[in-house]
Amino acid sequence: MSTRRISSVAHVGNIAIGGDNPIRIQSMATTDTNDTEACVAQAKRIIDAGGELVRFTTQGTREAENMKNISARLKADGYQTPLVADVHFTAHVADVAAQYCEKVRINPGNYVDPGRTFKHLEYTDEEYAAELKRIEEKLVPFLNICKAHHTAVRIGVNHGSLSDRIMSRYGDTPAGIVESCMEFLRIFQREQFNDVVISIKASNTVVMVTTVRLLVETMDKEDMHYPLHLGVTEAGEGEDGRIKSAVGIGALLTEGIGDTIRVSLSEEPECEIPVARKLVDLIPECTRLREEAVKSIQNDTITLHVDAPDYETLQLKAAMAVGGLLIDRKATKLVLHSSLLPLHSSLSDAILQAARIKFTKTEYISCPGCGRTLYNLQETIARIKAATSHLVGLKIGIMGCIVNGPGEMADADYGYVGAGRGKISLYKQKVCVEKNIPEEEAVDKLLELINNDRR
Repeated sequence: MSTRRISSVAHVGNIAIGGDNPIRIQSMATTDTNDTEACVAQAKRIIDAGGELVRFTTQGTREAENMKNISARLKADGYQTPLVADVHFTAHVADVAAQYCEKVRINPGNYVDPGRTFKHLEYTDEEYAAELKRIEEKLVPFLNICKAHHTAVRIGVNHGSLSDRIMSRYGDTPAGIVESCMEFLRIFQREQFNDVVISIKASNTVVMVTTVRLLVETMDKEDMHYPLHLGVTEAGEGEDGRIKSAVGIGALLTEGIGDTIRVSLSEEPECEIPVARKLVDLIPECTRLREEAVKSIQNDTITLHVDAPDYETLQLKAAMAVGGLLIDRKATKLVLHSSLLPLHSSLSDAILQAARIKFTKTEYISCPGCGRTLYNLQETIARIKAATSHLVGLKIGIMGCIVNGPGEMADADYGYVGAGRGKISLYKQKVCVEKNIPEEEAVDKLLELINNDRR
């Protein structure tokens, strides 16, 4: 049986992450962070469902300042759960949020570097070192604010928002993703800032798992052992979102890696919590099943006998048990046996698709939404699925905003991205082909684009 990776401990408000502490469960609000009433109500639903941290997007100073009011209201009602501010593009906002939240998430891809444009940049070694110095000059004052207010930090790297600087030097590779994190982490270590949690996320489970493993190896070489936050970003909703999350997160949990997790579903955020809780509770049994499955591999096939009290648990359990084996290509076929499986079950195919082995249906890369989301995400996903679910193997990205939108389009054939209030931009892979389409016309325009190409 695998043992849990030993990490240092990060203190986030009244909870500790890492070390021998329980694996923490968290989610992210989808409400407008300026709407105190809505944020408080949704945070309570997340916490009441079992969430141990609640994150809010703080895209500007106004949103960061309002975290003070949200926090005060929750505490007045007896909710002491730590709140996390999510910052992109504007480093100054992180300075403000650190005064009011127990943790601030910053993204190395856009904290100081400009937003990704997919341009190739040439740097001499001296010029590259100067860019790192510029990051340090911005980051150290932020860390000093965090020290003064006992605020923790998450270094949150997303595959979909790597900077042009990193991409130009390291390419779109796990090594580049890891270096994007390590550049920041080395500054944290020099400044002796230890209340830090790290996440590396991707919508592609193979990229996510491979990169987190490489990060652990790289940190160990540099004598760093910080706690890890796990998640498959833009996992989607329904069965697909659950299975993709179980394959990616579960592969690492059964290897003893992970100190806090977030299951990113395009559903109400409180729906994420019981799924995440099941993944944590299933670690011992799925670790055992994985080891049994290794021994069962014959003719490139994993045969797994698995039972569960309900079908959702069966989905999670099967995907979690074999996720790492499929990602490592120990086998490329899967046979499942369970009394809960219907006669013509597609569960094996769904797991193989989540592990990027065999595509038997349309792939949807859809974000869970947040306060940045600029349209009704769940309704839009339903409309797009209804019109495209017959297009086997096609990958469609459905993104609430531009933070990861253009980047994740590189892994999708088409993208539907919120560009402004009521406005949508359409992408073919990472190229924007139509901008600022009125929302009421955008789904039809996407279908027209797909159909024209297929003709």
